Amino acid sequence: MWYKFFKIFIFRPLVRFGFRARIHGAENVPANGGAILVSNHIATMDPVIIPAMLPRKVTFPAKAELFDGSKNLGRAIVAWFLKAIGMVPMDRGGGRASAASLKAIFEVLDAGKVIGIFPEGTRSPDGRLYKGKTGMARMVLASGAPVLPVGLIGTQTVRGFLGIPWVRRPVVVVGEPLDFSDLKGRESETRTLRWVTEEVQAAIQCLTGQEYADVYATRVKYGDLKEKGSDEFLRPRPGGGPRPAASEG
Repeated sequence: MWYKFFKIFIFRPLVRFGFRARIHGAENVPANGGAILVSNHIATMDPVIIPAMLPRKVTFPAKAELFDGSKNLGRAIVAWFLKAIGMVPMDRGGGRASAASLKAIFEVLDAGKVIGIFPEGTRSPDGRLYKGKTGMARMVLASGAPVLPVGLIGTQTVRGFLGIPWVRRPVVVVGEPLDFSDLKGRESETRTLRWVTEEVQAAIQCLTGQEYADVYATRVKYGDLKEKGSDEFLRPRPGGGPRPAASEG
């Protein structure tokens, strides 16, 4: 109930009429059934713009600590909001907590709903598309759900009237669903995980036209490439290798 309320009365009007957002390829969104929406990540408002423009509910896994509202009023409001709109906590610490997080995600897919993932793991530091992490591919191969590639363009925040942060005319491009169901059950194969991840990232690049850097964005934002940048890692596209052989183990 709260998801529909916030989408219909707050976020959709803000994004469609305030930001003047556009969507292309909405007909590619499956009318029903579980799916994994995979998108590039270039700005803070991305998790708001995507659900506001898509015809179906999108559930994004959020950091588990955001669901703990015990420390102050601000965090309590955030925790309530995430729970009210049906987001699921994602624990990345490993062990039983991470297993429970994945179970919650698969329950969403089994219920015929859409899970949203940003495989780059963080916002792009310079607008380029970066190497994807394989957690998304693991979900795809374990569930057999189709992948819905989404490209975001122009979602960066600018200074609007009276200095208020604003987004001007962002574009959401939805590609045709990708089917990896023939690889279901092969989530323990490292090469298969990487191949699926790169194929999905390549599909996103086709939608956005971004330059591709074959390195994790976290290295450029926080690590040893913070001053140097990612120029030496530029590639025409992610991956490009052959589909994993059926006998690969």
